Amino acid sequence: MAKLGYPFTLGVASGEPLPDGMIIWTRLAPDPLSRTPDRPGGMPDESVLVRWQVAEDEAFTRIVAEGRTRATQDWAHSVHVRVTGLRPGTEYFYRFGVAEPFENTASPVGRTKTAPARDAETPVRFAFTSCQRYEHGYYTALRHLAAERPDLIVHLGDYIYEYGRPARPALGRYVRKLEPPEAEAKTLQAYRNRFARIKMDPDLRAAHAAAPWVTIWDDHEVKDNYRGKLPGDGSNQAAFLRRRTAAYRAYYEHLPLRVRPSGDGLQMYRWRPYGTVADFHLLDSRQYRTDDSMLGADQERWLIDRLRDSQARWRVLAEPLFFSRRRFPGSPPTLSSDAWDAFPAQRGRILDAAREAGTPNLIVISGDVHNHWAAEVLADFDKPDAPSLGVELVSSSVTSMPAAVDADAVMRLNPHIKFFDGHRGYVVCEASRESFTAEFRIVDFVDRKDAPVRTVARFTVEEGRLKRADV
Repeated sequence: MAKLGYPFTLGVASGEPLPDGMIIWTRLAPDPLSRTPDRPGGMPDESVLVRWQVAEDEAFTRIVAEGRTRATQDWAHSVHVRVTGLRPGTEYFYRFGVAEPFENTASPVGRTKTAPARDAETPVRFAFTSCQRYEHGYYTALRHLAAERPDLIVHLGDYIYEYGRPARPALGRYVRKLEPPEAEAKTLQAYRNRFARIKMDPDLRAAHAAAPWVTIWDDHEVKDNYRGKLPGDGSNQAAFLRRRTAAYRAYYEHLPLRVRPSGDGLQMYRWRPYGTVADFHLLDSRQYRTDDSMLGADQERWLIDRLRDSQARWRVLAEPLFFSRRRFPGSPPTLSSDAWDAFPAQRGRILDAAREAGTPNLIVISGDVHNHWAAEVLADFDKPDAPSLGVELVSSSVTSMPAAVDADAVMRLNPHIKFFDGHRGYVVCEASRESFTAEFRIVDFVDRKDAPVRTVARFTVEEGRLKRADV
């Protein structure tokens, strides 16, 4: 094998935690932005033997699992190791290497944590965010999130943006340069390099190394406003499907997922239990979308069955788009066409399934809109006095520029919406058998690297209602 430069330029990550293990990830890329199509990441066209270790301590004096795997060009020399045999609810550390002695070529060290045992009542501390458009600013929020070292980080979509550099960037919309040639991503090579561009960011690498992640996607991982196998702009469907297939492949190659793409699809909706405290239901709102369905029939049936069968104290729906009704000022008031308001029948069936539990314990976490919001999820949004089945917590973006919104007017039209903040940031939640709290964190700017973080609101959830607490 040809001599490699340092291969771990994109860092390490872990994800998809179960009680006995997780996925640990890296990708070998000594030249991460290589524009040579047959050498992604600057790697030779040959497989590379990669060692991996998992330990109970950061110094790796108590190694509990280790092994070897092959990184191949077919998958851009990405590595997805399925680690098993670990103890539930336990913190571990992991690393990779490509040669002997291990320490001479070792990757950065990652911290991870297994999920609690299925019958455990262990509290879970998790954070979530979304929308990290690289050129819009620095990932300072992710640096602060990394320092919190939660049990789990949930990313709710728009992990990358496919756009190229605008011809005339507006103020705040081209703070950092994209990878050469600064064009829209449409091919496998271009998607790989867009992922590589953002994963070279030290704050994103730190956040991945700090805790296990679970991720879902929205539209910008492929193309703005696509739905199902349609591009959304009337262009050639066959060409778009090839583009979508390439984008899904690059997504897998750069994240710690359990399942590879198959054909032109990638299984993304899934269930991640955290003991008896929380069931995380992760939804795919793009791959199966049609004119009258956000999720498609199969995913809807799966979700409704899960909601009905869940025995967890909190049933968490993790999905990218605003779930609660949100009317905007107008004559008459308008609704968003790219949110659950465009699919009220399917939303109603999901709410019926949540109501059957008899306990108002639904927690919807969402993103997409580049602002913080908090709302109560009513059993019937046409009836303001209807019971609340739970709450929706909406995270702002990491960097993506927020749209102007008259929040006061929106909240007057939608009294179930209780909170708004226009800064960028993330949300941290603590869930136990007895309580659920959420804290909205913000940074004041993203055009420089030194923004401090602060908490602007704290809520507890009581009987399906939001109770604001002192910060």
